[in-house]
Formats: sequence, structure tokens, C-alpha cells
Amino acid sequence: MGERVITGFDGSDPSRAAVEWAAREASRLELPLEVLQAWPWGPSRPLGTGQAERWGREQLAAQADTIRSRFPGLEVRATHVPDDAVAVLKAASDRAAILVLGSRRLSALRGFLVGSVSQQVLGHATCPVVLVRAPSDLTDGPSSDGSAEQGLVVGLDLAHPCQEVLAFAFEIAARRGVSLTVVHAWGPPAGTEYMHFGAIGGLEDELAEPERQALEEAVMPWLERYPDLPTETALLRGHAGLTLVDAAATAELLVIGARHRRSPVGAHLGPVAHAVIHHVGCPVAVVPHH
Repeated sequence: MGERVITGFDGSDPSRAAVEWAAREASRLELPLEVLQAWPWGPSRPLGTGQAERWGREQLAAQADTIRSRFPGLEVRATHVPDDAVAVLKAASDRAAILVLGSRRLSALRGFLVGSVSQQVLGHATCPVVLVRAPSDLTDGPSSDGSAEQGLVVGLDLAHPCQEVLAFAFEIAARRGVSLTVVHAWGPPAGTEYMHFGAIGGLEDELAEPERQALEEAVMPWLERYPDLPTETALLRGHAGLTLVDAAATAELLVIGARHRRSPVGAHLGPVAHAVIHHVGCPVAVVPHH
């Protein structure tokens, strides 16, 4: 794990929200904060390379000063890098404990609409990446700074290694002093879709028992490590993506794991992670694992 929290900043409202969230988390983790600005920016910025770059540097310095005044004990570094944003943020993930990015805006389904930069970074980042929305996009649910104190939710895929995901979720929840709900979505075994609905319902507890045992076994070592952390487990039947969106409706942070899959066009996220980061209504931490 890196020794600092790094947040991307481009002068937009979502990036300012990301900086604010990152500053709070860095303070909790007792880590320094780096506010990172990549150059060049997109066509929405002021025309004229020299003028635009000066404007960007001024915005970066002002944002860093604002954070220093709001968090007096926090070490804050402002870094300007003249390179492509995706390349800069990918490299930053190699030296960060957490990388924090702003979401661009809400989709029609009231969730994250992840821009091309965030999408590419998520597919390659080597550290946990947190996506944060701008306050103007928060039409319902807890605020992006966690002030609602509704606790954390972590989604597990028990078919794949999840120790990195649990380690991150338990540590963040313990630092915040809030409860943690560990969620695993399941479906009936293959072939039972041909059974009568009533028969499946009558066997649901029996069919779910192996999943329940696996969930408890995965969480048990962490309960022993964090005995004072209020923790619940929830085995929920349904599609994993939809289940996690519903489970995180009142959460201050949703934590999920993501395997970096390879395709002819490069690395990308799996379908569950993709669905969650587009449609969930709170900040989302995406923890990479293999």
C-alpha cells in the first residue's frame, strides 16, 4: 500500500468534491494528501496553451490552500504533471494508498456516469479507487463526505479471492467508527430454473446454506481482528449488481472488488463492477484483486 492519498483535480465541481472527500479520508488514515493535476486538459478549458496552463496552476494552488485551511494538521502537496490524464493517474495508483476521482454527472438512472478517463483508470489501477460525486448531483441518499453516518457496505464475490476487499472495508469502517455490512448475492444452482417456483422457495434455505457458510468463513478472521466493529452479514438472493445498488441505498461508502479483465481493446471491469459504479447512489471504492 502506498503512503499517501492521491486525488485528481481538474477544476470541475466533481473533482473539488473528490479533493474534499480525499482530504477527510487522509486525515482519518493519518496520511498526507497529494492533489494531482494532469495537463493538457480537454476542449472545455480556456483556449490558449499558456493562458490555460497558468489558469490551471492557479486553480490547483487555490484548491490546495483551501484544503490546508480546512484541515490544519494535514500535509498537502499540489502536483502539476504535463502529461495525459490517464497515464498520470495510472502511474499515481502505483504509489497511492487510495486514489480518489470525481464522477462527471448522474445518468438517467441516478448513478455514476463514469467518464472515459475514470473508466480507463479503473481498469488498470493498482490501488483502491474511490469515485465521488459533486454535491449538486446528490439528489438523495447520504452526502459524499459521509456526514450521514449510515455505515459502510462491502460486496463480496465468494467465487474469487476477496481478502484485499475485506481488508480495505474493515480498515475504513474502523477508522470512521461506523458499522459494516458484508453483502453476498447468490442465485439457485444451475438447473433449478426449471423447477416450479414453489419448490424453489421451499428449498431456498437449503440451497443457500453452502453460500451462507462460505460467507461466514470469509468474514470470520476479520471479525476476530476487529472485535469491536459492529458488523453484519447479508446473504441476498438476486443479481449481484442490482442487489448491491439496493443494499447501498443509505450507505456512506460502498466497497467492491474488481478483477482487471483483458479484452482485444485492453483491460476493463467485470459486469457487476460496471453496473455498480454507474448506478449506485454513494461514493464507491473499487479495490483491485486478481
